[in-house]
Amino acid sequence: MADATAWEPVPRSRTFELVLARIEEQILAGNLRVGDRLPPERELVELLGVSRAAVREALRVLEAQGVLRSRVGTGPASGSVIAAMPSAGLTQLLRLHMALANFPLSDVVEARATLERSSARLAAERAGDEDRARMRDPLSRMDDADLPLEAFNDYDTAFHVAIAEAGGNRLMADMTIAVRSAVRQTLLAAFHEFEDWNTVADRLRAEHHAIYDAIAAGDAERAGDLVEAHIRRFHQDIIHAAPQTT
Repeated sequence: MADATAWEPVPRSRTFELVLARIEEQILAGNLRVGDRLPPERELVELLGVSRAAVREALRVLEAQGVLRSRVGTGPASGSVIAAMPSAGLTQLLRLHMALANFPLSDVVEARATLERSSARLAAERAGDEDRARMRDPLSRMDDADLPLEAFNDYDTAFHVAIAEAGGNRLMADMTIAVRSAVRQTLLAAFHEFEDWNTVADRLRAEHHAIYDAIAAGDAERAGDLVEAHIRRFHQDIIHAAPQTT
């Protein structure tokens, strides 16, 4: 754990945010690692020259983000402990940021095409039997012609997430989950706008199966090309299906 000289008093304006910044500095510098305890509240107050309320607010923020885990009691395991940030915490932050930032759909599509193309290529190179089974499950469920739109959308998401996870890159997988969660309602609304949903659904199923076949065959280039084309074509479908305003 960092010694007392690593903690410097902070200015009092927006104090809790500055306390956050000091703690982040210690993490980024490698002075605080997963499993380390922060100094007790009283000690942080003295080290940083701030109020106890500011320290508590900063700790609450970090705990909500999943960076800290509070343990009640005494001894080496008690207090505020640096935690490995769970994937759910990261995806939640990304999802909320995307939802609030109002990114243009074209920006989201470009990011998805780039991200998922890389994931599909990695999946083709790295996927094992269990990975392929996780991809086949939502794929087979989407083949049900009577599947409600909401369920189709969720299985569609599960298929794309399974590809990202099969690639073995945790950050790519978490980003894929976050992006898909953020655009869930947009995609679902688009499904409802299609005049001939059955035709669109049949094409999406065919494209998904082709992507899976390329991954299962280990054809990284084709898998990447198919995923990118699939995402971009569906974006065009959304544009054409959207009600035209005058």
